[in-house]
Amino acid sequence: MDTPVIACNPDVMGGTPVFSGTRVPVQTLLDYLEAGESIDDFLAGFPSVNREQVISFLEQAKDRLVASAS
Repeated sequence: MDTPVIACNPDVMGGTPVFSGTRVPVQTLLDYLEAGESIDDFLAGFPSVNREQVISFLEQAKDRLVASAS
């Protein structure tokens, strides 16, 4: 079984959704992208998150958005 990309635990960042195994909120990635920053910029600032986690999160978000619009 694959490790989930996102974790929510009341003991980690008060239950804020974070990248699994880190204390980095997924909202931080979205904020970077909204501000025009690149994935590489995000990864440089948050080395505990890896590229595979980011890509997997974005793919899952895309899939859910497309499914909800169908």
